[in-house]
Amino acid sequence: MFTPKYKTSIKLITNITEIARLYGQLEGSHVPSSLMLNLERDNLIQSSFSSNRIEGNPLSHLDVTNLLLSDRIPANRAEKEVSNYYGILKRLEILENTRFSVPLFLDLHTELMEGVNDTIKGKIRDNEVIVGKRNENGEVFIKHIPPAHNPQKITKLLDELIEWLGSEEHLPIIKAGIFHHRFVYIHPFEDGNGRICRIATALYLIQNSYRINKYFVLDDYYDIDRDLYSDKLHSADKGDVTGWLEYFTDGVRSSLQSVLAKLDNGLTKLSFNLRPSKKELQVLDIIKREKELSSIDLATQLGVSRQQAFNLLKSLVEKGLLEQIGEKRATYYRLK
Repeated sequence: MFTPKYKTSIKLITNITEIARLYGQLEGSHVPSSLMLNLERDNLIQSSFSSNRIEGNPLSHLDVTNLLLSDRIPANRAEKEVSNYYGILKRLEILENTRFSVPLFLDLHTELMEGVNDTIKGKIRDNEVIVGKRNENGEVFIKHIPPAHNPQKITKLLDELIEWLGSEEHLPIIKAGIFHHRFVYIHPFEDGNGRICRIATALYLIQNSYRINKYFVLDDYYDIDRDLYSDKLHSADKGDVTGWLEYFTDGVRSSLQSVLAKLDNGLTKLSFNLRPSKKELQVLDIIKREKELSSIDLATQLGVSRQQAFNLLKSLVEKGLLEQIGEKRATYYRLK
């Protein structure tokens, strides 16, 4: 049975408390649906860019944005990696009630590797691998050797992790962080382990009422310093995951702070766009005096065309300052 080891450090407790406060603030925000849809779209694009960039994908953020918003067919491996990842993220909420299992991981891996590396897609590796990087001299520095190297033993380790994940112990944020490390530690696939791990971690958070990808992303925090992300992740390989959990919860807290700042900025801009123009202020003054007004009456009083008067009244209705009563020729406007 898998049993993780960590200490409830002051930093970890502080981060978890702050995450609860920030997420509660986010959930309590009254955000217009149009702004929330834009945020969700931007989050999915950012996550697709950052998670693949961590693994060495060469596409720029602009390249990724243009690819995903154009819906065109990917032209090469780099574009296919990003497109596949984005496709999985878009349907994560559909998987909210899907139980974690090895077949689920295999399905996600199949989708991720479709057209990228069809030879290994959806298959637990059956060979020995090492995790490391090359230094400036081309020498390989080994960071980690996974604990098992055949499908049967790897599957057994994954099943033990899934069983632990379903236990009642530990807070969801803590369990998400521990799962993130353990999955990479097991390293079940020849390629794509990091991306599948980040996708599965996001899904676990969604299943535990954290609307990750809709509200916030973690991948861009890891991408800020990829070496630090890797170092912190593998610092837990010796058994104590405290340092990694502190880093992981730092990321969640930072991402929540970032999205709240974005929403505040977006609402400020939205509020500015809702302010009436000088001409619209004249219209409001007239309606305050007249109580009710048609577009014909307004055109006469302002000395403008009926179409211009209609456009002014329509704009004020859209900004929530006037309401429209009646239809066609019987239409008139009054203060809302």
